[in-house]
Amino acid sequence: MVTLTIDGRTVQAPEGATIMEAARAAHIHIPHLCYLKGVNEIAACRVCCVEVEGEQAMVTACNNPVKEGMVVRTNSPRARNTRRVNVSLILSQHDGQCSTCVRSGNCQLQTLANDLGILEQPYEQQVPRGTRKKWTKMFPLYHDYQKCIKCMRCIQICDKVQTLNIWDLAGTGGRTTVDVSGNRVIRNSDCSLCGQCITHCPVGGLRERDDTQRVLAALADPDKITVVQVAPAVRAAWGEALGLTREEATMERMVGTLRRMGFDYIFDTNFTADLTIMEEANEFLNRLKAGDLARWPMFTSCCPGWVRFLKGQYPELTGQLSTAKSPQQMFGSVVKSWFAEKLGVPAEKLFCLSIMPCLAKKAECDLPTMATGAGPDVDVSLTTRELVRMIRADQLDPAVIPEESADDPMGIHTGAGVIFGATGGVMEAALRTAVFALTGENPDPESFGGVRTGPGLREATYEIAGIPVRCAVVSGLGNARKLLERLKAGKAHYDFVEVMACPGGCVGGGGQPISAEDEERYGVRGERLYQLDRQNALRFSHENPAVKTLYDEYLGAPLSHRAEELLHTDHTAWEMPSFS
Repeated sequence: MVTLTIDGRTVQAPEGATIMEAARAAHIHIPHLCYLKGVNEIAACRVCCVEVEGEQAMVTACNNPVKEGMVVRTNSPRARNTRRVNVSLILSQHDGQCSTCVRSGNCQLQTLANDLGILEQPYEQQVPRGTRKKWTKMFPLYHDYQKCIKCMRCIQICDKVQTLNIWDLAGTGGRTTVDVSGNRVIRNSDCSLCGQCITHCPVGGLRERDDTQRVLAALADPDKITVVQVAPAVRAAWGEALGLTREEATMERMVGTLRRMGFDYIFDTNFTADLTIMEEANEFLNRLKAGDLARWPMFTSCCPGWVRFLKGQYPELTGQLSTAKSPQQMFGSVVKSWFAEKLGVPAEKLFCLSIMPCLAKKAECDLPTMATGAGPDVDVSLTTRELVRMIRADQLDPAVIPEESADDPMGIHTGAGVIFGATGGVMEAALRTAVFALTGENPDPESFGGVRTGPGLREATYEIAGIPVRCAVVSGLGNARKLLERLKAGKAHYDFVEVMACPGGCVGGGGQPISAEDEERYGVRGERLYQLDRQNALRFSHENPAVKTLYDEYLGAPLSHRAEELLHTDHTAWEMPSFS
């Protein structure tokens, strides 16, 4: 341990710790904009400068280690003035139109400038001009060059965590900016649309394509019947930006809020998560019995960010993906067929909206393989953040809105459907049903807890009816790349692999609420989903009575001709990049 003094207080920190880490452990906050522990420790913003006794120059706290006897002042006149000057310089190259910025009220630069009392700009504005026209607004991710503060978080998170290298620095000197790497335009890149660059941007330099006006237009159209589905991971996060605890932010309270907004039918994507398990688990068992998994495993296909990654980086392995559509797309297919027949209306009259924790879901809706003559299976996908903005626009306070149940018949779900939103959940849910399919008996639902916790890449082997099933669970595309390289090198052998593009799974998705304190919340969100699983009286997808009714009335059986037609897709029928 190293002993030092920070702001007159004696502090001990491990040898090698940075000044920032030592101060944080002592509950002394040092402001910063670019710092992300273990990812971006390059002192690009210079906001974390502190005064160190004996040092002539100011010292950046994020990347300088503590030393024995060091005396640090974070709030000396010199430190305060340096911080104020550096933030003012950043503001001089930043579009400060906060009232029309998606991050207003949740912007680290805005908060810092207000805290420092910067009420006038002492430096000439030099905001980049003429760059917005090159960015297509069709693409689900939008980069605003005029708000970018060149902190390089997006570059580092994409390079080090997701290993896609989409972003890079362009230009020199005062013209330096962040742009798509390789002199490409974004629509021609192999971006997976994981959205991690957005959730780690401290300002409004990156955001999702806003589709809320399309939804409002559908609500205003008297000839449209609006049908909403809500993903499992959304219920674990939507209350964060609305002042609700996780226990208060229930699915039932969200249903009541959506009804106040005027939606006609509100369902739960967990219903089609259960349906996905029925199709995917049976597909896996068929491949296993046929010996199709001797060299390569079957990959899950419910994460479109992962599908984009595989098709862009390892297209030769596309055939290993499960042909099952994602729960979002299965829902759209069922709504515009079975549910339309139940209502006695043409499918074209239904407007199908999904609320997802994800950007890649927007791209998935637009795929040519996810549409029929009646139009897209899912018309629009909104992120959790877009839902929150719509709730605020209507001045609704969910805390005082009574809880209401989702509509029938697609409002019933099991605990297995809920855990889809956390890494390992798809694997666990599929194994629960695979055991029943092979043995005729339900396993202990806690039997597969080994795949739900641990590092970003974890392995487990389970014996099912005497058959050893080698499983792997991966979250984060950097971890997915490591697994694929091991498979290609013959250093690993699996039967079934679940991959989620975002660290922690959908709960850490790129469309989820952004923490102003750089807090990674996927852990507590995931635990909330497992808590809901334990509380559910039904914990096996094959026991969902509404799913049974769907098969009895319409689909026949898993993998039937109609099920293949509605619930499965051909991943080879489109190419990356998918935007022209």
